[in-house]
Amino acid sequence: MAEDKSPAEKPLKLRARDPADMDVIAALLQDALVPLSDMAYLAPEKRFVMVANRFRWHGDPAEDARPSTPAPQLDGEDVAFAEEGDAPPFERVNSGLCFDRVERVRYRGLTPGRDDEILNLLTITARPDAITLIFAGDAAVRLEVAAIRCHLEDIGEPWPTRWRPQHDIAPGQGA
Repeated sequence: MAEDKSPAEKPLKLRARDPADMDVIAALLQDALVPLSDMAYLAPEKRFVMVANRFRWHGDPAEDARPSTPAPQLDGEDVAFAEEGDAPPFERVNSGLCFDRVERVRYRGLTPGRDDEILNLLTITARPDAITLIFAGDAAVRLEVAAIRCHLEDIGEPWPTRWRPQHDIAPGQGA
């Protein structure tokens, strides 16, 4: 008999059809790592697809309630899990993202075809006629769409990580 999984353990599978729905997708994909080679515009199908290495921000509510600890600083090399003692507290998972009814794609600050480049997705903005994927380093992908038709789905199993994305707060901004 298959073991029932808690909602936090089940693979994510969502659709978005308006800007408010896209806000949810944006929150779930914040800080995803996206290899440029894992993005493609399939013009004949009017479809833009990508695979993102997504940090699992959602999870056990008890985990979310505990105080946040700063991410360890790397000195050029990752620390093996066995040396740390405890199991890694966070997870990442690969997620497929698909946009349909895409009329045109514009790129800023990046060159499609650079297979070795890894992008850090900061957020996604949406209007009824355009979706913009905003990456660190002033890079962006703008999708001009006939309508918002987006599908996000986890693919594969999550894996443990010790590293939680961390953002500096600019002076004058609240925590």
